[in-house]
Amino acid sequence: MISDKRIDKGKAFDWGRTSEDYAKYRDIYPPEFFKKLVERGIGIKGQKILDVGTGTGVLPRHMYSHGAQWTGADISENQIEQAKLLAQKENMAIDFLTCPSEQLDFPENSFDVITACQCHWYFDYEVIAPKFAKMLKKGGRFVMLCMEWLPFEDKIAGASEEVILKYSPNWSGAGETKKPIPVPEALKEYFDVVDHEEYDLYVPFTRESWHGRMRACRGVGASLNAEELARWEEEHWKLMEMIAPEGEFKIYHFAAIVELQVKK
Repeated sequence: MISDKRIDKGKAFDWGRTSEDYAKYRDIYPPEFFKKLVERGIGIKGQKILDVGTGTGVLPRHMYSHGAQWTGADISENQIEQAKLLAQKENMAIDFLTCPSEQLDFPENSFDVITACQCHWYFDYEVIAPKFAKMLKKGGRFVMLCMEWLPFEDKIAGASEEVILKYSPNWSGAGETKKPIPVPEALKEYFDVVDHEEYDLYVPFTRESWHGRMRACRGVGASLNAEELARWEEEHWKLMEMIAPEGEFKIYHFAAIVELQVKK
């Protein structure tokens, strides 16, 4: 279990409890999300890339065809197990290891790029900033990405958040608005901010897949006990039957990317 006073007011969570749902329902990034990286020259042939907070290896697996050599690291053993299974299923040669980002210890100049997708709020930047700068080659880049639904603009997303907050009132993942990824001062000591971008995305779901996506979030499957989860399941599914159309519908999201480069 992980407990961090910056997140959910310190309520403990464990991604391992929702790894199967995570693998099934959170691999939802549309092609444009990955195309943005390739357009920036990230993930291409000849590069060695470390993906921290890799989860089920979504970024390395979707970028694999572009030719980079990927390593994925995550704090959750169950997440890494799912990442390995999914990569093996597609015959992808990706190295995965279970390790918190703060404890990674690769030699100097090991990577051209370090990526962090959907996890930038978890890091101890005082620890990782000098560590990542050392592990990157000269001119190497640290790239952070995220994709979030917009509850104030999207009716279904907003209603789903209300149900989550009923069971996890201190869940800090609620109330997202379109904004740049913040760059902590500890990073700015070792990296220059090269560029950032925020853009709209409409992500397709069905009732089942949106319900699964909600269950796979930190405020539900990773933190609720069995009784709470059962009650959430019943209430949220009733909500889906009431407000979500049958067949496919789209949820309004925004995505963001910030690109940093090791200081010269």
